[in-house]
Amino acid sequence: MDRDGFVKTAILAFGLVIASFFVRGFGQLLVGPDVADIARTPFLLGGFCLVVYLFVRATLDWIGLWSIDDPQ
Repeated sequence: MDRDGFVKTAILAFGLVIASFFVRGFGQLLVGPDVADIARTPFLLGGFCLVVYLFVRATLDWIGLWSIDDPQ
């Protein structure tokens, strides 16, 4: 992953978290709060997992163990 891929993944994570708020908001209007919470869970978990991955990857890059610029 290069720096461009890192930034694209960060934008994707941010987009998933924002999408979860929209799904919950509109879901409450259409189907109720319980179903809306269930419907937003995949978006929220996906965004959260990506944020955790990016945090670990940036920390390992800062320490020097796994560089972001490596072509892996």
